[in-house]
Parts: sequence; C-alpha cells; structure tokens
Amino acid sequence: MGFIADSLGRIKPSPTIAISDLARALKAEGRDVIGLSAGEPDFDTPDHVKAAAKAAIDAGETKYTTVDGTAALKQAIAGKFKRDNELTYDPASEITVGTGGKQVLFNALMATVNPGDEVIIPAPYWVSYPDIVLLAGGQPVVVKAPASKGFRLQPEDLEKAITPKTKWFVLNSPSNPSGAAYSADELKALGAVLDRHPNVWVLSDDIYEHLVYDGFKFTTIAQVCPQLRDRILTLNGVSKAYAMTGWRIGFAGGPAPLIKAMAKLQSQSTTNPSSISQAAAVEALNGPSGFLKDWVKTFSERRDLVVGMLNQATGLTCPNPVGAFYVYPSCEALIGKASPEGQKIESDEDFGKALLAAEGVAVVHGAAFGLEPHFRVSYATSTDVLTDACERIQRFCASLK
Repeated sequence: MGFIADSLGRIKPSPTIAISDLARALKAEGRDVIGLSAGEPDFDTPDHVKAAAKAAIDAGETKYTTVDGTAALKQAIAGKFKRDNELTYDPASEITVGTGGKQVLFNALMATVNPGDEVIIPAPYWVSYPDIVLLAGGQPVVVKAPASKGFRLQPEDLEKAITPKTKWFVLNSPSNPSGAAYSADELKALGAVLDRHPNVWVLSDDIYEHLVYDGFKFTTIAQVCPQLRDRILTLNGVSKAYAMTGWRIGFAGGPAPLIKAMAKLQSQSTTNPSSISQAAAVEALNGPSGFLKDWVKTFSERRDLVVGMLNQATGLTCPNPVGAFYVYPSCEALIGKASPEGQKIESDEDFGKALLAAEGVAVVHGAAFGLEPHFRVSYATSTDVLTDACERIQRFCASLK
C-alpha cells in the first residue's frame, strides 16, 4: 500500500503483544493454552486506588487537564522521587506525565533524536526501545550483555559503543526481559564512562523499581551519579508496582528544557492522560503501600519455583534474576534438535513456535529482545498455572531428539 509512510516500514509490531494476542486467540478457539508472554501483574489494582478513581468521577474530575499532568499528580511524583530515590525535581517544570511509560519514552526520543543520531541499547532489551529510535530517524546501537556478564552492560563495552553521534544511552534496571539489576557500584562505574562523554544523555527506565528480591537494594543512576543529573531522564510509572497496566500512567523527572519539549510533542498527540487515571495515580503514590511487601514475597516464591523447574528441564539453563517478574533461560543446548513431529529447532523462535504447537505454552523468543538463543517467561501468574506450564516445558524439552 503505497500511501503508508516510509517511516512505518522501519518498525515492526511489538512481538510481546503479538504473542499475547495469539495466545488469547488460540484460547478463544478452545485450545488449552497457557500464556506466559504478558508483562503485567496478575494482582488486582488496590482497593484504595480504585476508590480514588470512583471519587474523582463522582466529583466531576472528567475534564481536560494540563497536557502533561495535573498539579496534584506532579506533586505526588516529585514526592515519590524524593522519598524513594533521594531525587529533587520541581513539580511544575521537571516532571512529565504520559499515557503509560511507553508514551513518555516515545516523547523523549521523538523530541530529541535527529536523523543519524545513535542510541545505545544493551541487549537483551525491552522490545520497543529500538523501534521507537528507528521511528524517530535514529540508529539503535545494540551492545550485547550476555548471561556470562549477568545480563548487565560492562563499562568497557559502553565506552567502545560511544561515538560523536551518540545521543542517548538507555538503561533499564531491573530489566525486562532478564530481571537483572545494577548495583550502586555498577551504576557508578557506568557513570564514570559517561563523565568522559558529555554529549551522551541517559534514559533510565526504572519501571520495575519496587519488584526486587533477595535483599537487593535498588538505586537509580541519577541518585548515585548526581553530577549527571542534568542529562538524565528518570522514567517510571504505576503499571507494574501498583498493578495498574490498563490505567496507562507513566511519568518521568528530568531537566526542564527536555520536559518542556516532551510536553510540546504531547500537546499535538494525545494531550493529557486520562483525568480519572491521574487521580488514581495520586492515591497510588501517596497512599498506603503495605501490599507491596506481600506482592514481592509472592513474586519471589514464583520466581524460585520457575527457576528451579526450568533448570530441571533437559537442555535449559535459567539464571536467577533479582528483579522484575521475568526469567530469561537459554535454550542453546536444544538448537539443532527436532520435535517428535520432525520440526527442526534452528532458533529460539523455532523453539517457541514448537512449544506452543506441542504443549500450548506461549513464551516470547529471545530474538525479539536482541539476545539469542533465549526465551522470556513471565511468572506474573498463579503458582498452579506456573507449575503446569513448567511441567509442559519439561515434557517438551525431553521430547526433542
């Protein structure tokens, strides 16, 4: 279709969404399918947050708001950054709110990336990072951070990737898809590299901040490298920690000129996020958060179950992550084998397709995240479902010859 913009040809649909949609479609056809591809908590939004949304509706808070967030929500976000991250942002000029974290990321890159600009993205990466860079006319520079390095980018590899064309470095901790997270010392080491390259800005995606295990202490790069503050955008949201994926509220703190540019772009796209969702987000950030401790305990138990069962599967090696709600096992030992039906496993994508066909388990192949041969499993579902799914994966792996 010749009337479709050339820029759209540079990107592809989100693989994670595509696989989740496929799993739902197969279920609708009556297939026995377990979807482990969705990146959202299975918990319900807390009652006090829902009550705040209902109160906002009853109070008539159903009109347009300021383009990039209400004053009340920006104040709550500034309070969150101060309380959780020891970061001080001016609510009026250094905070932005978008319709989900993805829009905030999109605004930042579209507002700053010129044709030919490079954006360093460690792999494995969240699937949307490189595509948004491409849509903006930039060039993703993918740097491998393999399991042997804990799925964490090493300072020397960051140094090698930086060129005069580098505009941004994207840092996601804890990571989707690996669950890896950077310690304060590791962030300082990356910051030491960035000190030498004042042309490089940092986009720190902290959306899984509160989902960390085994006593890991979360820190963000602006917190441990304050000298870089004026070129860091610290991105977060309410989707993961508060089970509010469908409410679509993401936010960020950063330098006023960047925040202003992002608001200008948003004014010509969606305008303000939902007023009701913003009222709910104020309560999420300001209200009680005791439920988080229980959720983290549950996620940690599920992680232990999944890691243990996948490491018992023939040919799989599953590292133990410290954050988020994903594991990212390697299926390298199974490449070259074939299913009982004769389907050759030549890639992690082949593995995922054959697993879905044989056992009805939907996972996301590692190529979608830029690091093969792996696959991502989301453990944001019940213990019974995870046990069933892992038994099916074990059965499938044992069947390969």
